[in-house]
Amino acid sequence: CAMVQLNFPAYRFEIKNRENKPYILDRIRKKWVVLQPEEWVRQHCVAFLIETKKYPQSLINVEKKLMLNGKTKRYDLIVYSKQGTPQILIECKAPSVPITQESFDQIARYNMVLNSPYLMVTNGQDHFYCQISTEKAAYQFLKELPNYNPKS
Repeated sequence: CAMVQLNFPAYRFEIKNRENKPYILDRIRKKWVVLQPEEWVRQHCVAFLIETKKYPQSLINVEKKLMLNGKTKRYDLIVYSKQGTPQILIECKAPSVPITQESFDQIARYNMVLNSPYLMVTNGQDHFYCQISTEKAAYQFLKELPNYNPKS
């Protein structure tokens, strides 16, 4: 598989070839998806949330639609709280795509609809985590995402 080594712990994935294309099993959507660079990053993010940060798989959602200024957008990943409110909004880019201010502006716009307290932007090499201030005007960078807390 010509997928680059990412800046995540080593996780195990199910990968198969079909019609000369690699596919990876998406454990959230429970289906095989074409293994493109951004998908490789997304699947590492999912594994990171479940295996490293201990979020229950049932609270993670992949590639859902949201309406923003009358346009349909898709976000990459979202982690919900047990109460069903967005907890972490995650934007995945392909490893070749640098993370820029624009990446943050994009996720911040999505978040105006979702109101998640935490954001993560990653291209698999560089990960940025931030917490949204209560006034929603600013975000503060964090070294790490919080681990799942079953009590919260």
